[in-house]
Amino acid sequence: MHYALSLAITCLFTAMVLLLSSGIAASTRAESNEQETFTTIEWPDLIPPETLEVLMNPPKYITEMEDGSAEDQIANNIKNAIGAASDDPYQQALSSTEVNADMDGAMIRLPGFVVPLEFDDEQVITQFFLVPYFGACLHMPPPPPNQIILVNSPQGLTLDELYTPIWVSGVLSASVTEYDMATAAYVLTMAAYENYEE
Repeated sequence: MHYALSLAITCLFTAMVLLLSSGIAASTRAESNEQETFTTIEWPDLIPPETLEVLMNPPKYITEMEDGSAEDQIANNIKNAIGAASDDPYQQALSSTEVNADMDGAMIRLPGFVVPLEFDDEQVITQFFLVPYFGACLHMPPPPPNQIILVNSPQGLTLDELYTPIWVSGVLSASVTEYDMATAAYVLTMAAYENYEE
């Protein structure tokens, strides 16, 4: 049942990622002169177009849940998913490390939440995951690897609160990096960051 619940939660978070990115894009404010060299992107831009198409059109076992207890719904859906997992493009998309080739080497600006990985002696964050929703990898299951960016920040990052989103600018590279907590399909060398404001 633990696996069933994890899969159901992963499906919900995939939808949340897409909805969150749409809301963030709508509230994007004008870039300053210092950031004009960075292109503001949205989280779905990191997903290859063919994979995004699969995620935007989930299979019937996800969209046509019958009335009943939550456990029954999850159990029935998981039986279907397990039976076809190796051939199911939707299940593959939920854990995909495939990247959008157009993003490799791009100078980007993207809002997200910080999941700290490394600190210096003054507790300044020097490496972190940038993720599309608060709690990813910490309190909730991680999003697909192509929705996680490993950020290297030589100059460091100081945050008062982890639940506050930030804008991060830098050069993005396609590179799969595995940690116990999650796997990231992208790496970014941070050039600048700023508080996210609507």
